[in-house]
Amino acid sequence: MQSTGQGQRRDFAFGRVSGLTLPWERLREARGAAGKRPEPGNDNKDQKLRRGAYRCRAGSHSPSSGPQRHGVSLFFAAEYSCEYGSLKFYALCGVGGVLSCGLTHTGVVPLDLVKCRMQVDPQKYKSIFNGFSVTINEDGVRGLAKGWAPTFIGYSMQGLCKFGFYEVFKILYGNMLGEENAYLWRTSLYLAASASAEFFADIALAPMEAAKVRIQTQPGYANTLRQALPKMFAEEGIWAFYKGVAPLWMRQIPYTMMKFACFERTVEALYKYVVPKPRSECTKGEQLVVTFVAGYIAGVFCAIVSHPADSVVSVLNKEKGSSASQVLMRLGFKGVWKGLFARIIMIGTLTALQWFIYDSVKVYFRLPRPPPPEMPESLKKKLGLTE
Repeated sequence: MQSTGQGQRRDFAFGRVSGLTLPWERLREARGAAGKRPEPGNDNKDQKLRRGAYRCRAGSHSPSSGPQRHGVSLFFAAEYSCEYGSLKFYALCGVGGVLSCGLTHTGVVPLDLVKCRMQVDPQKYKSIFNGFSVTINEDGVRGLAKGWAPTFIGYSMQGLCKFGFYEVFKILYGNMLGEENAYLWRTSLYLAASASAEFFADIALAPMEAAKVRIQTQPGYANTLRQALPKMFAEEGIWAFYKGVAPLWMRQIPYTMMKFACFERTVEALYKYVVPKPRSECTKGEQLVVTFVAGYIAGVFCAIVSHPADSVVSVLNKEKGSSASQVLMRLGFKGVWKGLFARIIMIGTLTALQWFIYDSVKVYFRLPRPPPPEMPESLKKKLGLTE
């Protein structure tokens, strides 16, 4: 990674660190032009983002002082509410994660309830439609909402960590790789950043996920979160809330890696091969439509790769004294795929809505939204793609 005497700066697309240079000065250097510097307004917003026009001090994520900071801040003050990689940026991304995960998972509680019951009692709940019918006959329509409180709390905490830490790790690992390697290895970058974020997100989710499964799959155990928590603690202590962490990692880390990497690359492909005009010419509404479509495509793959572990988690949290390996052996290959169709519908819709809400929050708070990455000019020159 190269550095200059002026310090360091971060590139929008991958968090690359380099010197604190004014945006039009960097443009002049990249183009090899001498003399009159180009006006900032001559380039579209996506190009400015790619060129790292918003600068902040490396490591601290805060703007540097002096006339350079003042000029750059004025340049972007009307467009963005904060700097890319600042603490405010991470915090608002976390808010977006809370809303996107908490609201969407709570909205599909009835489908999740039937899916969990199909996994733990396939003899009674033979299909998704039969599961709804049996549940309504036994518990009424209100029975479909069982477990909504732990779902909302748990997945809100998970979303906070998942989306907030993803942005943190994407910038951190991008800095470590450097601009050129970050582009060449961008899929690996997305996978590593999302896996790291999900590791912490699952620790936040585990207690509420355990309570949710008990409420939904054990008739008579508890009807509310307030009833379930003290009962679980009295029976198994703190272990009751965290014994499902390892299976959660098995389920959620592959899911999240697919969710973020597939989404990022699908967005890139849609703008390159499907959308008839550049992203910079699309309205924010059109960009959000692309976000939704890419999110749904990613969601289908997420459901498939994470379903076996999801089946193990559902059974494990219902039973006392069982281990993940014991449950996996008992279910067998066929058993771990029970409820896949319901999960594809649920996760596909969930993932699409989550990305749509998350991106909408970024639009609402005027957060920087870097465009799909393009090959750096330095790499183009090395490969002989430009003069």
